[in-house]
Amino acid sequence: MEQTLIFVLNSVLLGVGLAMDAFSVSLANGLHDPQMKKLRMNEVAGVFAGFQFAMPLIGWLCVHTVVRYFRAFEQLIPWIALLLLALIGGKMLTEGLHSQDTAEETPKLGTGMLLMQGVATSIDALSVGFTIAGYGLAMACAACLIIAAVTYMLCMAGLVIGRKFGTRLSGKAQILGGVILIVIGVEIFVRGIF
Repeated sequence: MEQTLIFVLNSVLLGVGLAMDAFSVSLANGLHDPQMKKLRMNEVAGVFAGFQFAMPLIGWLCVHTVVRYFRAFEQLIPWIALLLLALIGGKMLTEGLHSQDTAEETPKLGTGMLLMQGVATSIDALSVGFTIAGYGLAMACAACLIIAAVTYMLCMAGLVIGRKFGTRLSGKAQILGGVILIVIGVEIFVRGIF
């Protein structure tokens, strides 16, 4: 019983740590689209949770199969996250500045952009495969499910908070969202390099 409790607690804490980037991006998405419907919010949170489930499991599989190739790839993770989030954030920032000049309605978050955000915010979770490498497949899946559940809840909270402030910030919300994404990309990069 005690070991189960420790396992769940460790998985929850791991989930909180991994979900912080997804929470911040969800906040930016809520700022970007303060009129986002509840179904779309569930889809957004579900995509982030899905990636946070899959990436550690893929990392676990890599540890148990092709470790030497994964270690070489691990050095590229900060660069990939920086590139993806800088592109997404830069696009939001540019659109936000442009829409202020033309008073256009901002475009909604598309599926392709959402998938890129999911990859960018969860790619560092691949390295969690090393952390859970001692688990068997069932325990690794259970840990990944807990991480996904925590991510889902935190992303929903980020979306709700972002929507609330997005309505108040109106035209400036997309600019703020873009800046947040770029800052997250830089933070992941710096954390991964040093």
